[in-house]
Order: sequence, then structure tokens, then C-alpha cells
Amino acid sequence: MGLKPLQLQHWIEIDEDFADELNYKDKLLKERHSEVFGSLPESEAAQQEVLQLLLEHLLQYFPDYYQQQDNCVVNKITGQVWHLNDFAANPLDLAGRLVQEDLCLMQLKHEYVLTAGSVCFPARWRLSEKLGRPLVQIHDPVPGYAQKLEQSVNKYFHHLKPECPGYRLNWGIVDSPELCLTQRHSTEAFGTDITADNAGEKLWLRVERQTLRRLPVSDGILFTIRTYVYSLQKLASDPAIASQLATVVQQIPPEVQIYKNIFPIQTALLAYLQRVRA
Repeated sequence: MGLKPLQLQHWIEIDEDFADELNYKDKLLKERHSEVFGSLPESEAAQQEVLQLLLEHLLQYFPDYYQQQDNCVVNKITGQVWHLNDFAANPLDLAGRLVQEDLCLMQLKHEYVLTAGSVCFPARWRLSEKLGRPLVQIHDPVPGYAQKLEQSVNKYFHHLKPECPGYRLNWGIVDSPELCLTQRHSTEAFGTDITADNAGEKLWLRVERQTLRRLPVSDGILFTIRTYVYSLQKLASDPAIASQLATVVQQIPPEVQIYKNIFPIQTALLAYLQRVRA
């Protein structure tokens, strides 16, 4: 799983894209709300706990960015003002508007189920297809999940403590810098126009910083996803990075290459990386 311990002060990350990404989230939530936010009725109390924990964290660690005035939350950078009462039915909807991370709430029934989510920046998946589903179904597209990872993930969820959150990094190669990728790849089309000559211009490295934090009151688990997108051309200008990426791509099993949509572009990608690191 690649999970590592996370210090609480590093739970949320803010960078120079803060205003642009929050404004983009605001646009998506106005125009495509049902696509990027969803919840089950029984999740309201846990959603409220998430919002309270997040507000406490942001006000403590990022006082230059956030301010709470009675029943209002103010984003000092974007100028947005949110009224808590407007989100009484779905507090996670407000929580997702405050940070660059996407937020997924998992709650234990017979098994952990996705009960609410604010996901504006998915990587080729749709929230509506995952909401209400248990972990094993959510990860059904992942090669070997049920055979190799399911028991480890369930054990980690069971033993996760509120004071000991964790994080991991996930990555992929995509053919668009767009943060909101809801459309799946067409395996027939992806890669057909990628060559060693244009791979740097047409491909991007997409990295997800994922955190897991136990909610102390509701006993749910909040899964956050912070997405970063890097131009392959800029990354590969560093020969060391190009060499490391080429090594990783060569070591990926074929079934994972297909899952990550690397298989159709592998030859062109490796040829490009070989060229720039030479």
C-alpha cells in the first residue's frame, strides 16, 4: 500500500495554485454539483465532524488564509464567504470548498463504505459510481486488489487511530493537464498519436497525495486526495528524474500498465525519456 505515518500539522497542503483551484472547484460545484458531490442520508453527523476538524486545523495552521466570524467562514485569499447554516444538511460540501484536496468519507457498516464525497478532481472515475459501495467494489478496477491488497487495507482501516493518520502517493501518466478527469480513457485512442518526438508536449505526470485520518467521534475515516499535475516536458528536463521515471515504467507489471493506461504509450514514453536523459 505504501502508507507512511503523517504528522497532523502536515495533513493539508496549500501552494501557489490555491486561489485558482478553489475558484475552479467553486465553478464545478455550481455547474455540475451532482457529479462532484454526493452523500448518503446517514452520513450527516460524520460530515459535521469532518468540517469541524478541518476548520480547527485550518484556523490553527493557516491563519493567513482563513478566518471564522460567528457563523461565517472567510477565505482571505479568494474573498469567498461561507455561511455554516447553508451547509447544515451536507457539511462535507463546505469542507470540500475550503481546501485543494478532494474529500471522501468512509464509514463502517458491515464493511467500510463510501458515504459522502466532494470530488472535483477525479482521475478517470465518477463519484456517483463509487458512492454507497464498499472498499472492495470501489477498488474493483485495481489489478489484484482482492487477492493481494484487500486484507492489508482492511487491517489498516481497522487499526487506524485518530492521532496517527497516514499518507501515500499514487501516480499516473495522462494525456491532459485537466484536473477534473471524469471520462475514462478510450484504450483504442489513447496513445495512438503519442510519439517519442511529442511525448513531452502531450503527456503529464499526475500525482495524488492521499491521506487517511480516523474521526474520533463517529469512528469514520476521512480519505483526502490532493492532485498535482506536472508537464512531462518540464520534469524530463532533469536527466535524473527522467532516468528514475523510465526505470519505474519498465518495472510495472503488464496488468498494471493497462490499468494505469501506460501500456499504449510505453514504447513512445520510454523512447522519449531515453532521448532526454542521454
